[in-house]
Amino acid sequence: MSFSIRQLKYFVATAELGQISQAAVGLSISQSAVTTAIKELEQTLGTDLFRRSSVGMELTDTGRRFLEHAYDILAKIDEAMSLRAPHREVRGTLTVAATYTVIGYFLPAHLERLERLHPELKLQLFETNREAIEEGLLTNRYDIAVLLTSNVANPELVSETLHSSIRRLWMAARHPLTQLSTVSLERVSAEPYVMLTVDEAAYSSLKYWNRAQAQPNVILRTSSVEAVRSMVANGRGVAILSDLVHRPWSLEGKRIETRLLSDPVPSMDVGLAWKRSAEITPAMATFRDYFRQVFQTPRSDHRL
Repeated sequence: MSFSIRQLKYFVATAELGQISQAAVGLSISQSAVTTAIKELEQTLGTDLFRRSSVGMELTDTGRRFLEHAYDILAKIDEAMSLRAPHREVRGTLTVAATYTVIGYFLPAHLERLERLHPELKLQLFETNREAIEEGLLTNRYDIAVLLTSNVANPELVSETLHSSIRRLWMAARHPLTQLSTVSLERVSAEPYVMLTVDEAAYSSLKYWNRAQAQPNVILRTSSVEAVRSMVANGRGVAILSDLVHRPWSLEGKRIETRLLSDPVPSMDVGLAWKRSAEITPAMATFRDYFRQVFQTPRSDHRL
């Protein structure tokens, strides 16, 4: 069994964007090249990684597990490539602020790799909300932040998106909506809805609900992702959350299914932010360059 780095990169791009056409645009290649690479990868693995539908590509359970391995493999390759030339060891302390979702579901593996790559770089971590992070960056309490970049609007800050995580509908394993390949927000509005509030999730979701001219039938608002997971898995309601926080099982061991939404629903974007006028210290540059290398093609959300 063997597969190429190219196939892994095309697979990751398609998994993150949910559409072969969008992956092809992002990779600056043809759609047929992406389609062929994914088919070859699935043939090599002997299993489907995606469920195809008229609106896009949804990861299967095997695909979700393979995505985590693909991230690890590509990150290891980046680490290996960084050994081609010796680099000056960076010493010092960097104060890093992060939001709840980022701390819980995104940062830990990267922190471990950063420690191995740069053992003399000491990171001081702070978990807080976006408003406090923005204020802390502007007052120099924090050097840099990792947060949901789609909510950053202060013109005195620069933000850079690294990873986009698709939002999907979550439901219990035997929910009637599992019979559909895609689900509209209008159809979801008829179901009891569990609204996550942490990291401005409620604010973000209401924006796309309003655009669809529909409203969720909210039965519970909670800041706990695990509470949402348990409520959904036990058939108490449905939710719309990103792949970044998805796990197929609740704490009770009950299964959670997901489906693509047919209405436009923005991804959850994770990235970096720093003060526009800040001096980019060696420690900041090392931290920022690590993530740029791992995610390869960051998108600047605010002009430098």
